[in-house]
Amino acid sequence: AYCYHGQTLLASDKCGEAIRSLQESEKFFAKAEALCKEYGETKGPGTTAKPSGHLFFRKLGSLIKNTLEKCQRENGFIYFQKVPAEAPQLELKANYGLVEPVPFEFPALNTHWTPETVAAFDLTKRPKDDTTKPKPDEEVKPLKEPDIKPQKDSGCQIS
Repeated sequence: AYCYHGQTLLASDKCGEAIRSLQESEKFFAKAEALCKEYGETKGPGTTAKPSGHLFFRKLGSLIKNTLEKCQRENGFIYFQKVPAEAPQLELKANYGLVEPVPFEFPALNTHWTPETVAAFDLTKRPKDDTTKPKPDEEVKPLKEPDIKPQKDSGCQIS
């Protein structure tokens, strides 16, 4: 999020804040990379997953590095803005591109669902003779197929 926020800040000519945001992004990326490598080296059933080798993760690292270099280069040539000591705040509530969520409400219970009706669904009270054994498959006898040879005289005529 800090990486993409830094790109947005650079586009709006706030290069100093963009550099700080990208530095914060680089710091969090290094933490995530260390955790991903540790996860990939653990033993257990999930060892086939290697998050640090995922395409998104690899592209994000180079994107952070390239954007930070671009910001520093442009700040040295064009903007000459001071890099703040504290990272800029992220806007956590998106105000564009998203639809407002509709709150979910459970529908009202039907009058037929009473406590007695629900208690009738007790599976421990099912009949004992409920064991149905599958019937053994009957052996399928092979059928002899007739020997069909192509015939030249089929009776069809082309007119």
